[in-house]
Amino acid sequence: MSQLADSDDTTPLLRDDACSDDSRDEDYKSRWRSIRVMYFTMFLSSVGFTIVITSLWPYLQKIDDSANASFLGWVVAAYSLGQMLASPIFGLWSNYRPRREPLVCSIVINMSANIYYAYAYLPRTNNKFHILMSRAFVGFGAGNVAVVRSYVAGATSLKERTSAMANMSACQALGFILGPALQACLSFIGEHGVAVKVIDLQLNMYTAPALLATAFGLINILLVVLVLREHRVDDHGRQIRAINYTSEERDDISEETEETIDQVAVLISNVLFFIVMFIFAVFETIATPLSMDMFAWTRKEAVLYNGIIICSIGFESILVFLVVKVASQRFGDRPVLLAGLAIIFCGFFILLPWGNHYPKIQWADLKNNSLVSWTSKATIASNNSLEPTGCPYEQTWCQYTPAIHLAQYISSDILIGVGYPACNVMSYTLYSKILGPKPQGVYMGWLTASGSGARTLGPIFVSQAYTILGPRWAFSLICGIVVGAIILLSSVYHRLIAFSVRHGRTIE
Repeated sequence: MSQLADSDDTTPLLRDDACSDDSRDEDYKSRWRSIRVMYFTMFLSSVGFTIVITSLWPYLQKIDDSANASFLGWVVAAYSLGQMLASPIFGLWSNYRPRREPLVCSIVINMSANIYYAYAYLPRTNNKFHILMSRAFVGFGAGNVAVVRSYVAGATSLKERTSAMANMSACQALGFILGPALQACLSFIGEHGVAVKVIDLQLNMYTAPALLATAFGLINILLVVLVLREHRVDDHGRQIRAINYTSEERDDISEETEETIDQVAVLISNVLFFIVMFIFAVFETIATPLSMDMFAWTRKEAVLYNGIIICSIGFESILVFLVVKVASQRFGDRPVLLAGLAIIFCGFFILLPWGNHYPKIQWADLKNNSLVSWTSKATIASNNSLEPTGCPYEQTWCQYTPAIHLAQYISSDILIGVGYPACNVMSYTLYSKILGPKPQGVYMGWLTASGSGARTLGPIFVSQAYTILGPRWAFSLICGIVVGAIILLSSVYHRLIAFSVRHGRTIE
């Protein structure tokens, strides 16, 4: 989309005072303090998710032998299913009541669920189902993302919107960095860690991250209660009364609120956001099992190395957000979204297996094979306490599918680390502009729900496809989905425009 005529003023990352003739006005200062609280809430929400994501699979394997890669997909999906159910509820709540109410409630749920996760090893049976339930409740608490996005969309003018959304995404990326980085640091506690008998807690590399996320939640509650205030402005930045604060609004926006939203554009935006989140959910779910299968990493190595990789992707994402803010001003939001999808396609295409090198098969699964010599059996028996590494023998594709090289894996990470953040921020920036000045809580709830639905189905899809068919089929299907998204975006390109542009109040 061509840049808006009045969009020359942009706000630098985490500094939102570039367009402030009224910068000394207390309402203006309070508005941006509140927006920054929302930035921080998004940051902590991201930390709360990523701080355990690289250790989730090893934790499952450690406390429940019956857990397999397919069940991992359900556990990762449980978070998103909880978020999908909660997002419209919290969004509707925020439309009619002060936003601190749904925010505090959601954070308390999140904190309680993280404590539940840390104690999931205690029951004698069905430990994997306790992890499943705890992640579902963590996801339910994360439904506050809809409230955060609707608040930022309603508290910024049209020319502030892209920059504010990019800032929020940058904070999300910082959480995306800090979460795996903290997990990588906490991995040095080890699998056994320290027993805290007073509270019957085993503090180790799996439980410590969840407890740290609980502490972050407490900080978030204090900020929401003490700093957050209700603010809302129209597309031109004029201060108006928030509908969830009082029903009285200024007369000069009555015309805007009576005009209709392009529901087709809303629907297509939800579909595109679903695809973007589906693709990334596939990537984040399969990273640890894929690396353990292809590179014969141990559980501890997989947590450490993938933590470092995801941390690096997070730093890369912040650079992408800086570029996106400039690129969207120069070329428009839609071309940036299209370019991001093309880059994601390249990232998954690179992951397709090739060559004549095959992955190492787990020796623990071969110890009863008649082809193994008696000497090898004796060696296996003497090392029976060691952790088996490599591709599990029961995944039959391991025997005939070429291994993915480390260079492929790293190159794919780099490309997806460019394409995903660009698509992410452009998706909900465009969406907020399409919705216009009306309260966006419910609409943002549906957008978050569509993303959560994607993060529910993505892990289930990839865990099943990867376990049964292998990486060649799994990543080929993802490439086809990305091509479908590019075609869909191109077909409705002309409809994805800002509300005020559609109604002729702002030139495109």
